[in-house]
Amino acid sequence: MKRIFFFLTLLCVISASAQQQYDTIKNVHYYADSINKKDSYINSQCTIDIYYPKGVKNFATIVWFHGGGITGGKKEIPYALMQKGYAVIGVGYRLSPKVKAPAYIEDAAAAVAWAFQHIAEYGGNTDLIFVSGHSAGGYLGEMITLNKKYLSKYNIDADKIAELVPFSGQAITHYTIRAERGIKETQPIIDEYAPLYFVRADAPPMLLITGDREMELYGRYEENAYLNRMMKLAGHKRTTLYELQGFDHGGMAEPAFPLLLKEVAKRKKEILGN
Repeated sequence: MKRIFFFLTLLCVISASAQQQYDTIKNVHYYADSINKKDSYINSQCTIDIYYPKGVKNFATIVWFHGGGITGGKKEIPYALMQKGYAVIGVGYRLSPKVKAPAYIEDAAAAVAWAFQHIAEYGGNTDLIFVSGHSAGGYLGEMITLNKKYLSKYNIDADKIAELVPFSGQAITHYTIRAERGIKETQPIIDEYAPLYFVRADAPPMLLITGDREMELYGRYEENAYLNRMMKLAGHKRTTLYELQGFDHGGMAEPAFPLLLKEVAKRKKEILGN
């Protein structure tokens, strides 16, 4: 009898999931038309794809920044985040060497600002905007969350971000920014382009996820471990670090997605109270 009840419950869950409809709107510009018209690279590169559940209110939104070392990659809606009841905004941003810092950080802020300004038009809740991304994407999310000046340009308090969940983000000054200055990737720098420079007690909750410390890119685990420690020493109460043992820098994303989804569900319940 218990097996029959479990089977029927499973069928109901699958049926409900199958009935939920999603829509995707592609190549939406997140800068104003006046800016797009003046800069052909912004016009072609700075767009978002919006994947969202139709006919649903108060859904959470995950703003996703792709990886690629700030020199490559393109906007994406990760398959692992689809059909989970959430909106996903895949962000395109300008790349080095066509531009240099802080252009791509400013793009990340503009895209998140767009989400705050417009996601309610699709049914989303602006109290439930999560920022995530892999590698360079994680770094961009960290920069605009911890350094409040980027979002303040749009009169948005970075602390309104529900949670920051970077996948193997760089905590020191990004190696591409160092390369732009002629500094090699093994020379660590912490300056105004380092998330570590902006540790603070009042930041949104942070879940830091990396691959295996012995398999990661350069010292990515150790950077995140230091960011985790410094956030706590600064008085931040909601920073957590996960190390996914057995997974390298590129492979850690897939096992990290379930952690992101679990965190979104937990934080959503916490914020909405249901």
